[in-house]
Amino acid sequence: MNDQMRYYKPFISPLDPCPPIRVKSYSTPPQLFIPFQPPNLPQFTPYEALKYGTLWPALYSPYPYGHKYVRQEEGDA
Repeated sequence: MNDQMRYYKPFISPLDPCPPIRVKSYSTPPQLFIPFQPPNLPQFTPYEALKYGTLWPALYSPYPYGHKYVRQEEGDA
């Protein structure tokens, strides 16, 4: 399975008065990586499907929130 988190380095202006965020991240949905539904795709049990919000484990994504998923560059504090 592909890593669903993507990272990029935004432009940092030398005149920006705020401390820069050097690496930003975003989450991509798993259906972007499956062009069609394969036959015999495994399924969650009904209880798990309600818990995870999807019937198929291949389409589950936790969609993480918060700053703990922002990768720090070397030398940054």
